[in-house]
Amino acid sequence: MIAVLGGLGAAVCWATAALSAARASRLAGARSVLAWVMLVGFVVAAPLTAASGVPPGLGGRQLFWLAVSGGGNVAGLLCSYEAMRIGRVSLVAPITSTEGAIAAVLAVTTGEALGGPSAALLTAIAVGVVLASSSPPSTTGQPARSTALAVCAALMFGASLFATARVSRELPLVWALIPARLVGVAVVTTPLLVRGRLRITRTAAPFVVVSGLAELGGFTSYAEGARHGIAVSAVLASQFAALAAVAAYFLFRERLRPVQLAGICTIAVCVGVLSALRA
Repeated sequence: MIAVLGGLGAAVCWATAALSAARASRLAGARSVLAWVMLVGFVVAAPLTAASGVPPGLGGRQLFWLAVSGGGNVAGLLCSYEAMRIGRVSLVAPITSTEGAIAAVLAVTTGEALGGPSAALLTAIAVGVVLASSSPPSTTGQPARSTALAVCAALMFGASLFATARVSRELPLVWALIPARLVGVAVVTTPLLVRGRLRITRTAAPFVVVSGLAELGGFTSYAEGARHGIAVSAVLASQFAALAAVAAYFLFRERLRPVQLAGICTIAVCVGVLSALRA
């Protein structure tokens, strides 16, 4: 049950982060937004990690997973923000949401046990995510480039989710939060600061803060859930795309197509059944 709740909590947080980041990226640019999002998260996560101290048994294997977790998340966010800046969020979101399926496949191939009913429900949820976040073809923006960037983001996110889960099982929870923030500040925020290009507009600032805090909250929820089941938490966390579609309907009055409603209903039913199975 904790795996289910962790994945759902991450989905809510990451849907919030995606909507905020999409708005901010169009106001201030993808790289600047990523720099500030990482800085916001680092300011919160660094003191918590420092207070926990260096965990006993920290070795090369753990450092490898920390590097994959941080590097994959930062690279994925940069690709995702740029894709949303030049393309439609409703096109980018369903592609990046396959991160959960990628992480789940990695978990199963490395030995995580997953019963037949749970596997079938997770597959149905993944299909529902794609349906719920789908949109009609569009000639606006740069669809080919944004699609390619979204695919790269999904691969990076999938690897990061799997690595984060491995870290959360071997190290204190706070150590799952710091890698992406540390890498982001080191390779994105600091270079912009040195060149005097770390700027943000007043209009974009609130969206950046919300995105940074929501990203951190999503990682916290996912890492806790992944301790009890990587595949379940990863696939449920990918629901952020479907939640973003629903939020856009209420916040921006974007219409939901019948296929999206079918996807949302599929997700709701399957999550309910999965929760009962994992309770």
